[in-house]
Amino acid sequence: MGQSEDSRIYDPAYLYYKKLFVFDENRPVEAVIRTYTKDDFPALIRVQEESFPPPYPPEQWWNEEQLTEHVQRYPEGALCVEVAGEVVGSMTGLRVNYDVEQAVEHTWSALTDDGYIRTHLPDGNTLYIVDICIRPAYRKFGLGKWMMQSMYEVVVNQGLQRLIGGGRMPGYQRVAAAMSVDAYVAALLDGSLKDPVITFLLRCGRTPVKVVKNYLKDEESLDYGLLMEWRNPFLNEPKE
Repeated sequence: MGQSEDSRIYDPAYLYYKKLFVFDENRPVEAVIRTYTKDDFPALIRVQEESFPPPYPPEQWWNEEQLTEHVQRYPEGALCVEVAGEVVGSMTGLRVNYDVEQAVEHTWSALTDDGYIRTHLPDGNTLYIVDICIRPAYRKFGLGKWMMQSMYEVVVNQGLQRLIGGGRMPGYQRVAAAMSVDAYVAALLDGSLKDPVITFLLRCGRTPVKVVKNYLKDEESLDYGLLMEWRNPFLNEPKE
């Protein structure tokens, strides 16, 4: 592109490559969001281990076989973020056919094939989020929100109807004795409570669709998930 390797903002070696600045308090820090490859597998597994400590089930961390399926079946949905040349986060998706108006109860395991994404449909109308994680030491940089924005760009680029996924509700366990899961979601939406995951997704522009029971084995969420979407604004269907 006529730029030096250090200053370029595009790298043709990756399907997706974006250079940007994030902030460590008031200090700009250079970051790169790009497609992840086989060379990144060890770093991606370390990110999982740091991001999802116990009581999150260790067997749900990525393994090399799952990551191989990601980069072979749907590399457009396999993104990582680097800071100072070090992979510090990742986000993975697959394409499915999904009708939000008839949101069928489902589990993370069934829809994502336990994270192997062999359920990926190349002509699917929806990008379904399998996972997003940022190493704890880097969460103050706002990288998760930039990763979500990058997946929105994939949705627009591929002409998909929406991005959708189930969000964990790790704050629910603390108040479950006092309120139902629906009351918990209502409290998150009116701002009287905050949840580490759901409040983050709201800040990223995701909107709730429905609560899903037994969505994911997760002690902190009591196995509930909140299905949340982001619709492609260029494919906004007129109301009848």
